[in-house]
Amino acid sequence: MTELHPELRENVRMLGELLGQSIRRHPGQDCYELIEEVRAAAKADRRQESGSGQRLVNLLGKLSDDELLPVTRAFNQFLNLANLAEQYHGIRRKRGHQSDLMVESLGDVFSRLKNGGVSAEELHRRVADLRIEYVLTAHPTEVARRTLIMKYDEMSDCLARLDHDDLLPAERDEIVDRLSQLVTEAWHTDEIRHERPTAVDEAKWGFAVIENSLWEALPRFLRSLDLSLSEATGKGLPLNASPIRIASWMGGDRDGNPNVTHEVTRKVFLLGRWMAADLYLRDIQALRAELSMWQASDELRAVTGDSREPYRMVLAGLREKLIKTRDWAEASVAGEPVDSSDILFANEDFTGPLELCYRSLVDCGLETIANGPLLDTIRRAHTFGLPLIRLDIRQEAARHASAVAEMVEYLGMGDYLSWSEQERQDFLVRELKGRRPLVPRNWRPSDEVAEVLATCEVVAQQTPEALGSYVISMASKPSDVLNVILLLREAGMANPMRVVPLFETLDDLRGAPDSMAALYNVDWYRDYCEGRQEVMIGYSDSSKDAGQMMAAWAQYQAQEQLTQVASDHGVHLTLFHGRGGTVGRGGGPANRAILSQPPGSVNGSFRITEQGEMIRFKFGLPRLAEQSLTLYTTAVIEATLAPPRSPEPEWREVMDWLTERSLKAYRDVVRENPDFVPYFRQVTPEQALGKLALGSRPARRKPGGGVESLRAIPWIFAWTQMRMMLPSWLGSDVALEEAFRNDKVPVLREMMQQWPFFKTYVDMLEMVLAKSDLRIASYYEQTLVEDPELLELGKSLRERLQGCIRNLLELKQQEMLLEQEPVFAHSMRVRNPYTDPLHYLQAELLKRDRESEGKGEVPEMVERALKVTMAGISAGMRNTG
Repeated sequence: MTELHPELRENVRMLGELLGQSIRRHPGQDCYELIEEVRAAAKADRRQESGSGQRLVNLLGKLSDDELLPVTRAFNQFLNLANLAEQYHGIRRKRGHQSDLMVESLGDVFSRLKNGGVSAEELHRRVADLRIEYVLTAHPTEVARRTLIMKYDEMSDCLARLDHDDLLPAERDEIVDRLSQLVTEAWHTDEIRHERPTAVDEAKWGFAVIENSLWEALPRFLRSLDLSLSEATGKGLPLNASPIRIASWMGGDRDGNPNVTHEVTRKVFLLGRWMAADLYLRDIQALRAELSMWQASDELRAVTGDSREPYRMVLAGLREKLIKTRDWAEASVAGEPVDSSDILFANEDFTGPLELCYRSLVDCGLETIANGPLLDTIRRAHTFGLPLIRLDIRQEAARHASAVAEMVEYLGMGDYLSWSEQERQDFLVRELKGRRPLVPRNWRPSDEVAEVLATCEVVAQQTPEALGSYVISMASKPSDVLNVILLLREAGMANPMRVVPLFETLDDLRGAPDSMAALYNVDWYRDYCEGRQEVMIGYSDSSKDAGQMMAAWAQYQAQEQLTQVASDHGVHLTLFHGRGGTVGRGGGPANRAILSQPPGSVNGSFRITEQGEMIRFKFGLPRLAEQSLTLYTTAVIEATLAPPRSPEPEWREVMDWLTERSLKAYRDVVRENPDFVPYFRQVTPEQALGKLALGSRPARRKPGGGVESLRAIPWIFAWTQMRMMLPSWLGSDVALEEAFRNDKVPVLREMMQQWPFFKTYVDMLEMVLAKSDLRIASYYEQTLVEDPELLELGKSLRERLQGCIRNLLELKQQEMLLEQEPVFAHSMRVRNPYTDPLHYLQAELLKRDRESEGKGEVPEMVERALKVTMAGISAGMRNTG
């Protein structure tokens, strides 16, 4: 059995001991001994063959209200510390050590591609033109508070400082003392947010990820890419290359979130500029200390005259403008009048002087200096720009149609919403070709329409570098895209913005190729998009709608067909993957996911959402971010230059056969079974999730709606908390069962060996099944389900989960789950004695919470402990939604 790496095990042990010391000091020795007793009971119950959990249940049942919170907090805190140790272990750089989580180097991938027949010229061209964009989304499933994350980051720094063989005893003691202080501070910090963050708070959190991690990681990654590319092809990256870009939905995603208004979006644009100016100011100050040379090119002398320190003179000018820009942004956020002259607004106003200094140094034979910190700042400027982050706007298609309809009605031109699609298209194209404004001068639109128009005005005032994509949810027709373009033009938009239809449900995915073909057939639009189109694929809603197996296959087919349709019309397609951290939201190891996409669909460009706690797990520390950037980049380059094979016709037939059965089995339960929604509400903490201040968005699109109105995150969060993991396997169980009955296993094994898409799907299913726990799911049911008639459904679901595990093991010819992922398997086993008490406590707390609500008052201690269990289980599972 694989154990944790010795260094990782030692760090987990040390952090656990430091936490124990903090608990002994306060609340005291008795509390510490109680926590140890609970942990021992959890371990003993796990060792029992029956795994009844009875000893643990009996012990926890005796806890008083006063004991509940410290016990719950202790296990939550330990799981966060274990995550921190694992995260640090992934980026260790100790001599002679190779982390289990190390990614393949850029140089190794380039060598493999060249050996496979890719020419140096083609490799260089593809890397130089690369476009990978990460979109930090407004799905903040990040449970941990920002103040705790900062303490955890410093703890990681302490672990790195301890990771040296040449420390003196006094030096080591000093670091351990600081680590002890930080663990104690974390123990005495309330881990639960009591106020729901605003959309502006979310945006600031996104900016903090850039400031604390990506600002340092990105130029370091680009140096590595530049060097590897030079070694492989003889030429490095162009000076203005920006293969990596960062965008955000935080403050721009208004779909179903009434808290994101045009004023919020305006504020976020300004805050981004304030933060960028502040960060660049730090760079410029450092560069002024570095660039003290007097040699300069004629080009630079033409600007600086006979100055003895020409570089410092140029940088001083930039410094003054950055200070004015920062002051202007700050005053604008506060709504105060301010002079906007002489500020830095367009990117070239900043990159131009920096590149002038760079060229001059190179011309004077000072390449070594040119390629130092100056090059890093230039690369930051081309990647982040003056806006810092590219803000996406997301809104539902019906909101745009209503805005156009109100305009048309006011002008006496008819009832737009009753028009056919062709009539709408003809009208929109005619207006777009014309020059007269459509919005009437004295018109007073409804509040909803006024908000849509005000948002378009805010967007129109930005530079192109500040804008990501305008994403339209529930888009299905060309008019959905044309509506947005017309509204933006009416608002004064000078530069065409990417307008991106989002296909989410199963029907949307199936109709996407025809929808896009119809859009490409509009001559005016083909000219407008200049041969480039982005299309977003929604993972979470399609999975909630159709079950994970059918959703995965529908996504794959949609991407294939969308790629073909774009190619037929001479359009370069970028697919925007709306993935989350969990399998039910398209999650899983990023490189495997990218390398399993349909051939041709990753064509040098790739856009992907990163949400919640996954942002911290992938980009929270500079070394971690550098590693994640490398992993994505190598996968996108490889998928572009050496795509996987197309599936055999027989494999397609088998997937159609499997998913036909999985879809029916999934919907028979989720949509057709009248007991399902009551069972879901009673057995999971779904209705208590609103108490956890996760983000600015409501948990439901419509208050009081059923499962269909529930957002994908709480839907998955709820099932993860009680370890049923239902969204990720329901339907697959029946499909696999039928495959065994109908002798399709040999072809399934062939598909696993030769088709990356199917292998990735099966591996992800295995990972989810390994996180499920029948014993715990059963305990939630015993404790929480009040209606006896619902118990039959619960029993059936657990039997199906058991059957799914049995069939998957048989399919993979394994004795136990995760045989080929021993490190991950061991990590799960180490966590179980800490997550188990939280599960049993949560079930008990939910029961007390519901009983108290019935009486009209919930004790604060119970509610707070319940929130801590949610946070702790999320930490133990390494994902929320």
